[in-house]
Amino acid sequence: MEEELISKKELLERTGISYGQLYRWKRKKLIPEEWFIRKSTFTGQETFFPKEKILARIEKIKQMKDDLSLDELANMFSPNPAAITLHRDEVIKRNIVTKVTMQFYMEQKGEQHTFSFNELLQLYILDQLLQTGEISLEEGKGVFDVFEQHYSAFQGRSCELLFVRKMGISICLLVASGNDVYVEEKAKIIVRLHVPTCVEQLKLLVSEG
Repeated sequence: MEEELISKKELLERTGISYGQLYRWKRKKLIPEEWFIRKSTFTGQETFFPKEKILARIEKIKQMKDDLSLDELANMFSPNPAAITLHRDEVIKRNIVTKVTMQFYMEQKGEQHTFSFNELLQLYILDQLLQTGEISLEEGKGVFDVFEQHYSAFQGRSCELLFVRKMGISICLLVASGNDVYVEEKAKIIVRLHVPTCVEQLKLLVSEG
């Protein structure tokens, strides 16, 4: 599941941004350091980027930079949680998650009226996966377990959520972004989700209210 890359030259041509803008946005942490990938080519060392992620990020920066300062944008794109709590009714009213996912969360965790950002993130990720049909409700318990036990270990570092399934049995993993993952022949990676992208989407949703 190797990501397609785009060269710096092609990126600048395709997006219409300058070399100076690209590196200014990097300095301001709008574009993660880990997306700048140095590779040897026949012309020497060149910089490449994960194509899908960098194109989506630059498009978003261009759309939002007139309304938000670069520091506000950097906070939006940061993998760190937002300092926010939302009431259960507000979460449903704003369509952050569906009632089905909320109900399932309550069945697993007990009745709850307010949610921290990290709790909302678990709900949001599970809701996205259920809506695409990639995992079942029963498998969704793995999202809660792995986040509760291990997400704090990343402390704002970029990570990915993986579901691996073999012969109908699935396991849920959190791994540091950018790492290669190899599974045995009969096992299949059914989900590979970039958690900071979910954090970013959720921050936008909770700030819209």
